[in-house]
Amino acid sequence: MVHESLSLYATNDSYILVPYYLDPTILAHTLVINRNTGSLMLSDRESLIPNANSEALTIYGVFGVIKLLSGEYLIVITGRERIGRIGKHDIFQADQFRILPFAKNNHRLSGQQAQDEKRYLSLVENLLKCGAYHFSYTYDLTHSLQRQSQLGDLASKPLWQRADDRFFWNRYLQSKLINFTVNNPDQDLSDFILPVIFGFISIWPARINNRDIIFSLISRRSRHRAGTRFFSRGIDAEGNVSNFNETEQIILLDPPADGRTITSLEGKIKLSYVQTRGSVPIYWAQVTNIKYTPRLQIMDTPNMNEAIRRHFDEQTKIYGNQILVNLCNKTGYELPVGDAFEKAVKQLDDPRLTYRHFDFHHECRKMQWDRIQILVDSIEEELIQQSYFHSEESENNNVVYKSQSSVVRTNCMDCLDRTNVVQSTLAKWMLTQQLRDVGLLSNKERIEEIGDFMEKFRNAWADNADAISCPYSGTPAMKTDYTRTGKRTKQGAAMDLQNAITRYVKNNFMDGSRQDAYDLLMGNYEVEFGTSPFVDNRSLQVKLIPQILVACIIFFLFLYMIPKSELAYLIRLIMVIDFLAITFLIRYIVVHGSDFVNWPSLVPPSYRFYQQLNATPHQKIRKTRRHSDSEHGEKID
Repeated sequence: MVHESLSLYATNDSYILVPYYLDPTILAHTLVINRNTGSLMLSDRESLIPNANSEALTIYGVFGVIKLLSGEYLIVITGRERIGRIGKHDIFQADQFRILPFAKNNHRLSGQQAQDEKRYLSLVENLLKCGAYHFSYTYDLTHSLQRQSQLGDLASKPLWQRADDRFFWNRYLQSKLINFTVNNPDQDLSDFILPVIFGFISIWPARINNRDIIFSLISRRSRHRAGTRFFSRGIDAEGNVSNFNETEQIILLDPPADGRTITSLEGKIKLSYVQTRGSVPIYWAQVTNIKYTPRLQIMDTPNMNEAIRRHFDEQTKIYGNQILVNLCNKTGYELPVGDAFEKAVKQLDDPRLTYRHFDFHHECRKMQWDRIQILVDSIEEELIQQSYFHSEESENNNVVYKSQSSVVRTNCMDCLDRTNVVQSTLAKWMLTQQLRDVGLLSNKERIEEIGDFMEKFRNAWADNADAISCPYSGTPAMKTDYTRTGKRTKQGAAMDLQNAITRYVKNNFMDGSRQDAYDLLMGNYEVEFGTSPFVDNRSLQVKLIPQILVACIIFFLFLYMIPKSELAYLIRLIMVIDFLAITFLIRYIVVHGSDFVNWPSLVPPSYRFYQQLNATPHQKIRKTRRHSDSEHGEKID
């Protein structure tokens, strides 16, 4: 079992991690990290603990180790919040971290290297602050209940060994501890290796028809092709898609009491339903150029069918048959993406794939959101055949009564807003079937009729939408007013407009740094000495234009507020000249939009798209040269 709490002592030469137990008779080894060499060692618990006067930092897990210019850094969890319990297992959210350097100083770094080091640390810190990290010391959060029941002998292995590699978010950061354990069987660090998922968890109790239940909603984001909205799209050569999330809805309850007094809910009956979402699995991109609607590119290459086949081979191996629900518009800007997806599915001619194209915006236009039921009705037969996972604990056995045989894979353009609305609707439909089957609802009752429960249910799914949207798009999800209230509102539409404007600003002028953070923590970019990746190669003219534009706007407003006087004619003339300058600068920025986008520095998009088309499995990216911004546009074509 992974240690729940440790005391971390820092000396000049070592970091010493001592497991904390209330029972002093429990023997546990101490992990010693040599700060000079980076070597790891397990030792007796008391042998290397500093004297009693030494201060210790209480930590709740090792998040991992990352290597930057000055050496390695230990990332530890220093704050956690208990979200709830799944059965007998506590589930936590990490909310505070510390980044501790192995090296005691950075004197060997040059001025530019020291600046780069600060930039790297800032990227790591900002991504750690997003609040989307969840873990358990005893429960495998990376696997759904159904997959846990199918692990066999693997279920007895340590958490990190049986974790689903897709959702083991800190897998790269834990590689130092994992590799040491694999290479040194007598020095097993498994109790220090804590798998963390990146996503969303909500757990809360409810009461339906005088029966207590525990409701859980878990979303797991894949670490493969992790990134931001416009810098991570589509599929890669290995079959990984951007913004892939698995969402599991869990209901725990107990059999009827039969007159017995039950003091707590043990969750002997387990019901689970899984859905997935992910970027349209073709080679495509939206090339940011500061226009509200970026340039859309679909790259039809000879190896695309093989990449798509790899994707669906893996998906069917894990989940069974795929019900593909495509929510892209059938007209306008989104049409080429939807058509390319449909064409690719037809070319595969795979009987395991069922394709449905539901033009969400057209069908639900004028706020007719109840028309989502049209989609549900069209796939109802497949949903019935799909079923769900149902198991019950009986004495020492766990009996599986039902298994989910397929999965609904939903996508729109971003797999955020429309997708979450549809997923919550399907989850609600399936929940009614589940509760009828276990006797909580009669055959005529629907879960929508349980008002108190539905309010929490809608809010959980809306919170889930926000949690999945923020790391990808930079804002909470849109259309959550429908998810929270069951109807579309003008207030919700106004909030969507605000989010759309915020997304535009972040996606064009801030997301390069956010993409760099993902590439750094996922191991897509490994820090090496050499030319700084953060050097801005744009011309001085391009760098100054935004600042000149802001100055001109401020000057125009200043002139506008000057009281009228005999100089009014001169002031108007200057305002006209200033306005013409503002117009010219805005036009220049629009025409040369790609020069003003905040591009990633560590893995430039031009190289990313090249790798997307040509990467071999497990190929690493070590591209340190920043391409000029004009090169981004040319190479993507």
